[in-house]
Amino acid sequence: MKTNLKKPPAWFWVVSIVALLWNIIGVMAYLADAFMSAEALAALSQEQQNLYESRPAWVTAAFAFAVWGGLLGSLALLLRKDWALPLFIVSLVGVLAQNVYQFFLSNTFEVLGREAMAFPLLIITTGILLIIFAKWAKKNAFLG
Repeated sequence: MKTNLKKPPAWFWVVSIVALLWNIIGVMAYLADAFMSAEALAALSQEQQNLYESRPAWVTAAFAFAVWGGLLGSLALLLRKDWALPLFIVSLVGVLAQNVYQFFLSNTFEVLGREAMAFPLLIITTGILLIIFAKWAKKNAFLG
């Protein structure tokens, strides 16, 4: 264990806790999606059901990498471990892979509307910001 870690500022902990909460929400969304009940699926419009049922397995796998990588990266931040950075990179790769499908390989936004692009763009931006934050924390010896 490294003993030369610097004490992070209070806002480091605030950002880390917000990141953890954000990623817990992502995990909950993934679990709800991956284990959607027949009743929940039936409650969707026919177009949404078609989107759900036609989605390739690799997109669901990318979703899993995105949320679990983000959750573990957030926990690593709170534990002040430098492996937060590679976990956030894995998470962002998962987010990007998932969104390549949504933006370019499916008719998701034709079904849901163009305004549905806002949340995926927010998720991508958050992923990038978490990587920047982890790099900054590592550079400033808050992670080790």
